[in-house]
Amino acid sequence: MLKIIHRLEENIIALLLVGMTLLVFVETILRFGFGMGLMWSEELTLHLSAWMVLFGASYGLRVGAHIGVDFLVKKFSEETQRIIGLIMVAAALVYCILFMYGAWEYLGKIYKVGIELNDMSIKKWQAHSILLVGFLLIGIRLIEIGIRMWRYEQTMISMHDEAKEVLELQKEAVGGLK
Repeated sequence: MLKIIHRLEENIIALLLVGMTLLVFVETILRFGFGMGLMWSEELTLHLSAWMVLFGASYGLRVGAHIGVDFLVKKFSEETQRIIGLIMVAAALVYCILFMYGAWEYLGKIYKVGIELNDMSIKKWQAHSILLVGFLLIGIRLIEIGIRMWRYEQTMISMHDEAKEVLELQKEAVGGLK
């Protein structure tokens, strides 16, 4: 099931990125080339970017692409890092649950009212449903990380280490000059 979610998530991110890029490209050509535009393109681009951000946040957790400040945490033993990591995951899950509850309440209210987007005939609750879907996916990723920590498979939330990357690039550059 998780593999299906992983694949679906990657494909949706790719489609959102392609869709946004094409939409902005077409809108730019229309505005500057022909002095006209699509009335709904700005609103659609805004919603596509919101969807991409939340799908991307979930994907970033999965692949360890988020940047974090872990300087102090790395000073502790692996067991202490694991405990701190579990506390961090628990706190993030509480935040996700609170956000999902708020999103559920919000979506329920705009569903009852039946409001549509300003420039498109799409129900607002449908366009904003990414709030619930995105934080559900983020919650799934956090649970996966928490399980790996609980099983001693990892000690911290995997994060992108820019300093390490720069040092490795520097070593490659220096090595290539020899």
